[in-house]
Amino acid sequence: MLPVNCGSHTDYQNFVVTNLRKYYPNPDVLARSTWDIIERFWNLDLSETDVILADKYSKFGPAPRTPSCMQRSYLLSIDFKVTSLTEWAAQLKINPLYAILSGFEVSNTPGVGTFYDFINRCLWDSDDSHMSSHIHPLKTKVKKPKSKGTKADSVEKVTVAELLPELENTEFHLDDQPYASLFKIYKKEFLDSSVDKGLIHKNALALAGDGTPVVTSHRERKHRVCKCDRYFSQPDCDIGWDSSRDCFYHGYDLYMLVDAESDLPVFPHYSCASKHDSHGFLHAFFRMKSFLPDYKISKVLLDSAHDAMPYYQYFQRENITPFIDLNGKGGRPPVYKNDFTIDKDGVPICPCGFRMRRDGIEISKGRMKFKCPKISRKNGCISCTCDNPCSDAKYGRTVHLVMNDNPRLFNNPPRSSNEWKLEYNARTSAERSNKREKLDFKLEDGRHRSTKMWYCRLYHILMLQHLDAWDLPFESTLRKLILNAA
Repeated sequence: MLPVNCGSHTDYQNFVVTNLRKYYPNPDVLARSTWDIIERFWNLDLSETDVILADKYSKFGPAPRTPSCMQRSYLLSIDFKVTSLTEWAAQLKINPLYAILSGFEVSNTPGVGTFYDFINRCLWDSDDSHMSSHIHPLKTKVKKPKSKGTKADSVEKVTVAELLPELENTEFHLDDQPYASLFKIYKKEFLDSSVDKGLIHKNALALAGDGTPVVTSHRERKHRVCKCDRYFSQPDCDIGWDSSRDCFYHGYDLYMLVDAESDLPVFPHYSCASKHDSHGFLHAFFRMKSFLPDYKISKVLLDSAHDAMPYYQYFQRENITPFIDLNGKGGRPPVYKNDFTIDKDGVPICPCGFRMRRDGIEISKGRMKFKCPKISRKNGCISCTCDNPCSDAKYGRTVHLVMNDNPRLFNNPPRSSNEWKLEYNARTSAERSNKREKLDFKLEDGRHRSTKMWYCRLYHILMLQHLDAWDLPFESTLRKLILNAA
């Protein structure tokens, strides 16, 4: 192949204007929803894609398609809800609008083989379409949970306490990942642009995380190769439990790390369907830290599946404030300070059974202060109204909870505070992001059989999520150009 011809974004815009005037002189023939897509892509500058992918091409052979045009065309296929590349290649030949927005001449559009060549040579940095070997032993099956709507128990043989230090001390290199080129394009063209537009604050990132099932097929395809091993057609997938649909499924567990303020995705990671969220978060989190070293995380917002002591201890060391819902299975100390018990949200309960009243946090001493709830102030007098007071002090009994004693229960801010509840409510940003990927952009409709294609589809959906969040000019320059020409 010859060196890539890196045309500027202005050249692309002029090409689109010229051809829209020719094929669509009356803008009103196109629906308003179609114009929304046209305007977003007309303003989308993908010039850096040509630079990033320049070394993927040889200096010899016939001239290739411009990488930015191939990239833009793939994005358009997802935005127009065409889930098959074969169907999209056919639509490019039928519909002039698709070809024009991609940057192709109407009479000269790429075939389906060109798209797969582009993915294989430019977007996936591995000769293997999967991350693991096709041949491996059978995995431990996930058991159906006893109660409806709950997640299945973990089948991991390694505990969180063992996995966390192992991943923390592992050096992840982006160039070693088969999706390295995908990530570089995503970061340079979209994630960095969202940071520049002020949508994501990378110096104080509030990170929300959640896993979601991705169904790739109706059943697991495998056959025996020896007594112990099987050949799996999709070796990176297995069978997991979908608590929202209340059924088993075959596919991936997609763990998404999302900016809690903007609902925009930051980093994705595919694991097998049986992977528990407590492990999925660690695999995604430490890879994100390695691939985005200039992002400083100030808060993490996670659900009760992540309620494990090693999480709190790690976040405490890293000066990250955790907002993690309590899991009832984790337990809590039955007695604190000899005669006080601790409620489910970390509030001490006095010997008479009353929840004590929070009275501030002493940051310098690393402890929270709680006072007697039965203290009354009338006419300037302070008195204890409890029938069986546990202290003869004027201000009643006071309890200090040292946060180092149990950072899981005694955290700052306390779970009983409005501040904690307000922050934790933002955790649903991860669920909203997952909803956009799976419902709005139809992630599961890809019908692919390789991890390569699932990663390509996923990353391009993330790109569109960022593109949708960017503000467009109040009145489109493109539409005015077409009207003026008419």
